[in-house]
Amino acid sequence: MYAERRGGEQSSTTATTDGRSARAERTRQAVIEAHIALIRAGELKPTGAQIASRAGVSLRSLWGHFGDLETLFAATGAELMRRQDDAYEPVDPSLPLAERIDAYCRQRAELLEFIAPFARSSEIRAPFSRELQRNRLRYLDRARYEIRALFSDQFEGVDDTVRTHIENLLGVSTTWPMWVSLRDVLRLSVPEAVEVMKRSVSALLAEVSAAGRPQAITRVDEEQDAVASRRTYPHSQPNAALGPREQVVVPV
Repeated sequence: MYAERRGGEQSSTTATTDGRSARAERTRQAVIEAHIALIRAGELKPTGAQIASRAGVSLRSLWGHFGDLETLFAATGAELMRRQDDAYEPVDPSLPLAERIDAYCRQRAELLEFIAPFARSSEIRAPFSRELQRNRLRYLDRARYEIRALFSDQFEGVDDTVRTHIENLLGVSTTWPMWVSLRDVLRLSVPEAVEVMKRSVSALLAEVSAAGRPQAITRVDEEQDAVASRRTYPHSQPNAALGPREQVVVPV
């Protein structure tokens, strides 16, 4: 009977703990949702009090769950990234290059319009927030990863330094710094901004492809020379008994 009673107490304790964890998670999610909703509504620098009020929790509860703004920024950024991942559909890498560029740039435009309120909010606070600066780098890294996956054929045979430079330029050309210039500074419509992005991506890919072509030609020439040499001296072999510097190829 003692064992049964003890087991019942343990179950009750576990249920209480689970209930508290569930409530804590609901509160955290409510705060994140409130933060996102306020920014989307145009409140680019919401205060803790505004977020708590929107979430229906006390200010003390908000800071009890998040500790500081940096923790909240990290949680909100992770939630936004999760939503983008859920909606993401990779472009088919087997499409012709022009179609890939078109599909990719349209996809990037849709994403950038989605994150626009949050990117504008980030611009206000990023100079003073390491977490928001990390979020910017995450978005850039994600863009570079997608570029490498989708346009890998254009980078074949390219020098590592050139590859890095072009990947960085493509990343910047398809993320918020470029988009905000097109949309907010130049006041272009989304279709106009997409066309500018397509031209930029096309030009950079053409440059990297051209950079890889001479190296590919050199490799082909070297292979052809090796084949021609084997045909001229089909039985020639280095003397394996001698050292590398002493080996001589002698026609038999």
